[in-house]
Amino acid sequence: MPGKNTTSQFQNLNELTNTVISCTRCPRLVEWRESVAAAKRRQYLAWDYWGKPVPGFGDINAELLLVGLAPAAHGANRTGRMFTGDRSGNWLYGTLHKFGFASQPESLSRDDGMELQNCYITAAVRCAPPANKPTKDEFGNCRPYLLQELKLLTNIRVIIALGKIAFDAVITCSKILNWNTFSKKQQFKHGQQVKIRENLYLVASYHPSQQNTFTGKLTREMFENIFMTAKNRMSIN
Repeated sequence: MPGKNTTSQFQNLNELTNTVISCTRCPRLVEWRESVAAAKRRQYLAWDYWGKPVPGFGDINAELLLVGLAPAAHGANRTGRMFTGDRSGNWLYGTLHKFGFASQPESLSRDDGMELQNCYITAAVRCAPPANKPTKDEFGNCRPYLLQELKLLTNIRVIIALGKIAFDAVITCSKILNWNTFSKKQQFKHGQQVKIRENLYLVASYHPSQQNTFTGKLTREMFENIFMTAKNRMSIN
């Protein structure tokens, strides 16, 4: 397995996916994700929880990449697919469908027929972390997977970072790949656009978490404007 700030050479995303699913580099995350899967939540007792690292998902020729924080304990850690089975996912997939990136507005399970069009979804960390707070070492252990996705998804024109942690993860990867070392520290701000390299921009968005959407920190209009920005950016030659 690669070190924290290096990348191994995967031939394709399928090979990377298999490696992600079998990863056990972070003992704390392994214990947590498996304990959640065993205990379950009352409304999901009939579910056979995924309980493993969650790989990226979508169109391998995508021009749009979405990066989140990590799988939700009873969302992707249950269903096995990014942003699937929780309220954040309801917001995200509803918006993706409206803008033509998703085949349907709801994503309930990994076998529900959902297909992404010109879009790929991943995260900075692939296992559900306690209290949604991965450690610095856990971020480092997972970083090679995001680095490899950035290298293998060769058509990406726009990256939407869902939250500050995802934003910082993409900035760090950009530096490691020598795409852009940046002359000053990049500060997260909703709606901000950052040039990563020629024909590749990072767009910052608040995460569609309940904490943000229930309080009005992130509204539908604000979220949809992020995707309008992305589509406009993708249309520029």
